[in-house]
Amino acid sequence: MSSKTISEYKEVIKACKEVFEKKTRDYGTAWRILRLPSITDQIMIKAQRIRSIQEKGFQKVDDDIPNEFFGIVNYCIMAIIQMEMPSDTSVEMKFEEIEPLYDRVVNETISLHEDKNHDYNEAWREMRVSSMTDIILMKLLRVKQIEDNKGKTIISEGIKSNYQDMMNYAVFCLIKLDS
Repeated sequence: MSSKTISEYKEVIKACKEVFEKKTRDYGTAWRILRLPSITDQIMIKAQRIRSIQEKGFQKVDDDIPNEFFGIVNYCIMAIIQMEMPSDTSVEMKFEEIEPLYDRVVNETISLHEDKNHDYNEAWREMRVSSMTDIILMKLLRVKQIEDNKGKTIISEGIKSNYQDMMNYAVFCLIKLDS
């Protein structure tokens, strides 16, 4: 992956993490009460809103499209944290406790992005934000199907891979929207 891409990716993640930290300090880790399908549905709401605004060409609520992509990134991270968290872990956690988990998920996902970016040669740079929004929605439908199948797949990637892909596509969209 080019150093430009790494730098852009890390800048987006830095902005996402700032939002995550502020919301954690405001609300605590209330999101930890959510079951995985509920987090998936939160991501779905954000992705559907983005697509709706893209199709209509305007919005009536102030939250802009980049903020929705920040939300997708952070909810994907929350989902991965949630699926890997022992069930007996307290719902309420301090930011300082959750931050290393956030960073670990980000580092794993950046590593996945570097591997895929090597093979695909930064093909995402040629894609439209609207197409990446559609791919996020498709991956959400896949995750919902896997969730409905109690996590069982025959040949497909698991839920975590799909969350990582959605996170990467949301980061790509934020990079493209900023350029």
